[in-house]
Amino acid sequence: MIQQFRLSIPKLLAVSAICLYASIVFGQKIQTEFDDTADYTKFKTFRMENGFVRSNNPSLNNDLVRKKINADIERSLEEKGLSKVTSGIPDLTVRYTLGTPRAVETEVYPSGWRGWGSRVVKVPYTEGTLVIDLRSPVTRSLIWRSS
Repeated sequence: MIQQFRLSIPKLLAVSAICLYASIVFGQKIQTEFDDTADYTKFKTFRMENGFVRSNNPSLNNDLVRKKINADIERSLEEKGLSKVTSGIPDLTVRYTLGTPRAVETEVYPSGWRGWGSRVVKVPYTEGTLVIDLRSPVTRSLIWRSS
């Protein structure tokens, strides 16, 4: 009986980890568009262009956030087999834009005597959208975009 209990704990942890991961992943909407006529095997090098952060939030609109986004994009492209270049004409140029508009969500809670009333609370939040563009510097056309 004790051994069965010990075996079920790792299974329980695995299931809970999968559920937690799924809730994080499905909380985001990712849209990807690409040029299906492009030959992606020809792209071997890339260069980062200046990215834009459009936010009034000072915790997002700073150089540290830009460096973090640049490093994450560079690492991801290098994992795909592309090499970063700083001079010459690369196969792809990479540019990103981070926009963070403020929004307000309204929530209604029961309140009052025995819950017969309702209380309306406005909750402000910031919704962020990161758009990454890969362009061909030769044709100046958009090859791939994800937001």
